[in-house]
Amino acid sequence: MMETRWQALDPRAALLWRAQGVVRVLIGLTPIGIGLVVGMTFLWSLHTALVVGAGLLGLALVQAVTWPSFSWRAFRYAVRDDALLVQQGVLFQHTVAIPRHRIQHADLRQGPIDRAWGLTTLIVFTAAGVGLDASIPGLDEEVAEKLRDLLLKDTGEGGI
Repeated sequence: MMETRWQALDPRAALLWRAQGVVRVLIGLTPIGIGLVVGMTFLWSLHTALVVGAGLLGLALVQAVTWPSFSWRAFRYAVRDDALLVQQGVLFQHTVAIPRHRIQHADLRQGPIDRAWGLTTLIVFTAAGVGLDASIPGLDEEVAEKLRDLLLKDTGEGGI
């Protein structure tokens, strides 16, 4: 049986996901929360509606700050001689095994925020896949480049 050496994502990934979650809550949920508070004033007093709205916003912020740590711990990957393994999922774990000989190409993607944090996402495609077959976010730029080159070394493509 082949030994599997699981690798964790860069710890900065959890920090990035946390920051993105807080921004999403503040930008996305604040207007919804204001509308919810206005709507609740038809049922309750303004004070009660404000307390409920602030409580819900607070819960969303707590989730945005804590959940990325769980996601980061649950996400791991391994490169074996025969396959790339990607495991993720906090409540429901999902493991993808991609045979290395089936890997068609691999992309490195960075948005402006990823670039500012020095992180990259590796995306792996196989010949049979219509879309991406695996994605490994939160990799250090240098680690992502080495991993991409390692995965493509035996695929016949010879690197990007």
